[in-house]
Amino acid sequence: MRAQRCKGTRDLSAEEMKQFRLIEGIFRESCLKWGYEEVRTSTIEYLHLFTATGTLTPNRLRRVYSFLDWDGWSGERVVLRPDGTIPIARFYIETMTEKEPAKLFYVTNVFGFEETGKETRERWQCGTEFIGAGSATADVALVTLALEIMTKLGLEGTELKLSHAGLIRTLLAEFGLSHEEQTKAFDQILDGDLELLARLKPGRPELGRTLAALLGLKGKSAGFLKNMRSLFNRDLPELKVPFNNFIDIVERLEAIDGDYQIDITSGRGFEYYTGLMFQLFIGNEPVGGGGRYDALVPLLGGQDTPASGFALYLDRLMALIKPETLAQLQPTEEKILVKGELERATALKDILDLTNRLHGAGYTAGIHLGGKEPANIRWRVEIQSKEPRYMLTDRISQRKFEAATETEVLASLNRNKRSPATTK
Repeated sequence: MRAQRCKGTRDLSAEEMKQFRLIEGIFRESCLKWGYEEVRTSTIEYLHLFTATGTLTPNRLRRVYSFLDWDGWSGERVVLRPDGTIPIARFYIETMTEKEPAKLFYVTNVFGFEETGKETRERWQCGTEFIGAGSATADVALVTLALEIMTKLGLEGTELKLSHAGLIRTLLAEFGLSHEEQTKAFDQILDGDLELLARLKPGRPELGRTLAALLGLKGKSAGFLKNMRSLFNRDLPELKVPFNNFIDIVERLEAIDGDYQIDITSGRGFEYYTGLMFQLFIGNEPVGGGGRYDALVPLLGGQDTPASGFALYLDRLMALIKPETLAQLQPTEEKILVKGELERATALKDILDLTNRLHGAGYTAGIHLGGKEPANIRWRVEIQSKEPRYMLTDRISQRKFEAATETEVLASLNRNKRSPATTK
């Protein structure tokens, strides 16, 4: 049987890894400058972390990879992490409760079963979590960081859509549902089941109409939200608190000239969120999202702790990086190929000594072990048994340079470096 990759999985080529590392590098640099610290959690987690009421929707739980992790005669069911935030919350509860606030970031893979095998079952994401801060300013700072990364990646046309989980949750509480029923209804709505409205408490049709109107909210200003608050406040004054929070966040975004679209239904998929929810789109493609999840840490057994975060979908962003952007943000290295008489032990030592010296000077250098020379080499350095000891060839211009020592080799390379403007 011919070797083949598993359905729904993906290999990353050398060119794709350049895109991956570019996005990862810009994301990581931006997070560090904003005071975040990098962490990494386990690929395998206990299933109960994700089955706690309100963490993942039933639809997502049906798609997790779970199995029994046997320990003697008993076993605990574990999963390949289907989400990046919940393991970070677990990590915080176990190790960082004394360090508040905690600003953490990560680059990780998450797993979800997909029956056809045509869609990916392993996805990569870059994520940040800000645990211990519960203000509107913290929410705006998070959105600003996400947009800053998109700008640094050279991705034009990024659209920011805002929603608020508190509005939906507050209204669902008015239906007289239990906490579990409210959570289930919220999950179903976020999964796109808008027909749920017709099935909720037929005896109170006005609540269904209000919820339908709320889910249809679309606008572009704090003034729009204030008008909606006044409209809904007549029948449901309980919505005033989440409306005020949403307005506060939007006003702060407007103060820094943030461009956004209010779209309550854009929060689909954020099942454990309690406040602001936001998504980033390029065209119709969602490329990131996040929001506030103040209930998650206590839900997992921790103290009452506010938290928010976002994730950028690395796989989708890779497909959007333009070749010219990759070339501009990740300049081509001037790679060096070292050649010599490998059959002689003393010649091999000379080759290794020079290669190590080049590495120490910051160059990318490899040894020619036979066969066709790589096409992406800028310099060829041949070690000869006669004088001149070293012969350098510029593969671009075909000019040759002689050198008597390793020091002269480095000096010649430094003199003939191409400027960034001429690097192709």
